[in-house]
Amino acid sequence: MTPSSPSWRPKVIIFDLLTALLDSWSLWDASTPSATAAEGRVWRARYLELTFSTGAYIPYEQLVHQAAEDVGLPESAPRTLLENWDKLQPWPEDAQVLEQLRLRGYKLGVVTNCSKRLGTIAANIVGKFDSIITAEESGFYKPTEQAYQAILTTMGVESQDALFVAGSAGDVEGATNAGMKVVWHNKAGLSRKGESVPLKEATRLDDALSSFM
Repeated sequence: MTPSSPSWRPKVIIFDLLTALLDSWSLWDASTPSATAAEGRVWRARYLELTFSTGAYIPYEQLVHQAAEDVGLPESAPRTLLENWDKLQPWPEDAQVLEQLRLRGYKLGVVTNCSKRLGTIAANIVGKFDSIITAEESGFYKPTEQAYQAILTTMGVESQDALFVAGSAGDVEGATNAGMKVVWHNKAGLSRKGESVPLKEATRLDDALSSFM
């Protein structure tokens, strides 16, 4: 079987964390002075631009603060976000989806643009994974290929044997360029970027992964 075969099944399923599995958008919104998406979305968009263009790792918290400053938010916004990081919420369907995937025998991993400390907190909110790699641990932010390669190496698989669950448009492009097949859990309704096309795009995690459950 090849990755393009209808009967193709990955050995591992690797997730983006802060968008594909967690509703980080709401926490960003709530951390702004107005506690609204009007400020939170602009800040979050700038944060994504910074993390996805940085390449080699620099402190994650620095990028969160820089994004807030760039869009004119006060220092209180990133401070509130980071202080309330443990209040991140999983998407409602996460638990059932992950349980079904485990029952199907898949190993589950996470690769996230985050510090080790914050990545561990966030992943534990969702549940247990076979492997977790943060940008701090790999030394690279997605969509740099080394970031994806780090989780593949940790899980002991080649890219053609992994399915990536993207949460953002940059991950669709980055994971595809790293040799993985991709589905896009586009809960936030983000616009596509680049030329890469996911196997499936859906606004629910279970719909995005329906062919593998």
